[in-house]
Amino acid sequence: MIHRYEMPNGVRIILEQIPTVRSVSLGIWIGTGSRYETKQENGISHFLEHMFFKGTETRTAREIAETFDGIGGQVNAFTSKEYTCYYAKVLDDHAELALDVLADMFFHSSFEKEELEKEKNVVYEEIKMYEDTPDDIVHDMLSQASFGSHSLAYPILGTKETLQTFTGDDLRAYMAKHYTAENVVISIAGNIEDSFIEKVKEKFETLKVSDANRTLDTPSFLGEKLARKKDTEQAHLCIGYKGLPIGQKGIYSLVLLNNALGGSMSSRLFQEVREKRGLAYSVFSYHSSYNDNGLLTIYGGTAPEQLDQLYETVMDTVNDLRKNGVTEKELANGKEQLKGNLMLSLESTNSRMSRNGKNELLLRKHRSLDEIINEINAVTFENINQLAGTIFTDANSISLISPSGVLPQGVK
Repeated sequence: MIHRYEMPNGVRIILEQIPTVRSVSLGIWIGTGSRYETKQENGISHFLEHMFFKGTETRTAREIAETFDGIGGQVNAFTSKEYTCYYAKVLDDHAELALDVLADMFFHSSFEKEELEKEKNVVYEEIKMYEDTPDDIVHDMLSQASFGSHSLAYPILGTKETLQTFTGDDLRAYMAKHYTAENVVISIAGNIEDSFIEKVKEKFETLKVSDANRTLDTPSFLGEKLARKKDTEQAHLCIGYKGLPIGQKGIYSLVLLNNALGGSMSSRLFQEVREKRGLAYSVFSYHSSYNDNGLLTIYGGTAPEQLDQLYETVMDTVNDLRKNGVTEKELANGKEQLKGNLMLSLESTNSRMSRNGKNELLLRKHRSLDEIINEINAVTFENINQLAGTIFTDANSISLISPSGVLPQGVK
């Protein structure tokens, strides 16, 4: 059962009791990420995430790590374009200790100058590692080809140039603007009592409400083509189409459409590109939903001399799906895969904590498993095929990293 409580200052607490397990997962979710940064701030959300683990007023970085190692627990964090999460998974006996440490990191991180400089170097190395992974970079390039200079296209890691400028005062100013009560969700899932909500309230009742009015500037879908020359063994290609915002009606039709296109081993792209033609080891598609828009991405990596053939095969597959729609078997299999993935994910306290945290932060609502399954089952051929005609237009964006840096033949 999910319990929702909203504190007087606006902090929301979501607690799901799962008495059949012996673990508890806790997450502090903040509605900010690289999308909410200025150009000069790019990377500060991610850097702040790193600095939360570098010591508080009463705990060193080593003591934070040893606390969780000493109880057999896990602690970590991640930053996305629209939200940041700090989380821990521990045995139920240690839930209160995990909450205490996470809250200490949230409220009392010291951001000492020496630690700032050391961690900047760590993130520099993370950026260099990322630059050595073209099959990752090409996805960031697709965001730039799709959204141009808009902040939704900013790299989450930021750049070496922006990182060099960050100070402890910059981090505190960013927190004062975005780490505010109405922008925070505490999600807990596992073997826990209702009374745990009172302990969360004690920790977060002092969090202030923002006096700033944050507004989203919706980007236009530009459909640009970007190519980068790089000494790689493969050509890495991404093709993007305008998708749907999170929570929009039709989102399950799009999930099922993507599943048929490239979201599974039985999908058309996997079967046509890899199994039938042997053009790629890795080929897939996925959909990213944001607050006010979305992006459907197709990726394939192949030998440079096969790039034209890969592009032609992908576009033929997309055009056939747009023209003829999905088959009865694809629709039925897609629904069962989607329902199976959903139900299997609910076996983990961490995935339940994440699901509840994101739903509250981004949608402010929680649907039961039966409600979601009914929505999936209600998707029809007409829903998917109409959406395919809307999504797969000539307006697409393309990004490429290859030894030549030359776009495939046929790209308009």
